Amino acid sequence: MPDQQTAFDPRRLSLKGDELAGRVIAITGPTAGIGHALALECATRGAEVILIGRNVKKLEAVHDEISSLKAVGGEAVPEPCIVPLDLERAVAGDYDAIANAVMQRWGRLDGLVLNAALLGVLAPIEDYDVPTWVKVMHVNVTANFALAQVLLPSLRASKDASILFLSSSVGRRARAYWGAYAVSKFAIEGLMQTLADELEKTAVRVNSINPGRARTHMRRQAFPSENIESLPMPESLTAPMVAMLGPQSRGVTGQALDAQ
Repeated sequence: MPDQQTAFDPRRLSLKGDELAGRVIAITGPTAGIGHALALECATRGAEVILIGRNVKKLEAVHDEISSLKAVGGEAVPEPCIVPLDLERAVAGDYDAIANAVMQRWGRLDGLVLNAALLGVLAPIEDYDVPTWVKVMHVNVTANFALAQVLLPSLRASKDASILFLSSSVGRRARAYWGAYAVSKFAIEGLMQTLADELEKTAVRVNSINPGRARTHMRRQAFPSENIESLPMPESLTAPMVAMLGPQSRGVTGQALDAQ
């Protein structure tokens, strides 16, 4: 696995209009915030996007939104695919069904973005609600592990595959009161590094990226008194993520990256 201090910086790359042409990319949490912005950007860059989320109506809305877009070159974007999955309640059979469907329809998966997460509550560890802790850790860590695990055969079937974990600054340097969310993001960084090391000699690269401050619902939950207008829009942060899913990041693995 490359040294974590490698100077690769996806923020410095220039994207082609068809950066992701012909690629099949699955994204969790695509109905709002960073996930939504990334799903639209991937589609306009030529990817066939698999939308994985729990709310079917919201998934259908994103499907229709993407279907109405034009690619950067002016042509119609590839039609996205909806995959309902509740990460909090899903069982083994639900994950297996997704893995089987991907292999049957495409025979491979070129990108997996593990974006969906819960904030939980901001509270001292001493007072943290145990059921909330368990739920946040399950959705943010265990569900990500389970989905990545079942989709690994599809990713291995690709000639150039990328797994991208969405991280956070509090998953790299902890802050008081961030509780399960911070701990879950530390776990995600560990999962990323472990998986990257295991897949080092394959065509599957594994990295994490911290989006940074953004105008999202989760940010508003965490900082209710913050001036939301001072934050960048999610769509302004997607370019480095697209770069990590495209051919320009081939061979880059095990890296903890930043979008800002």
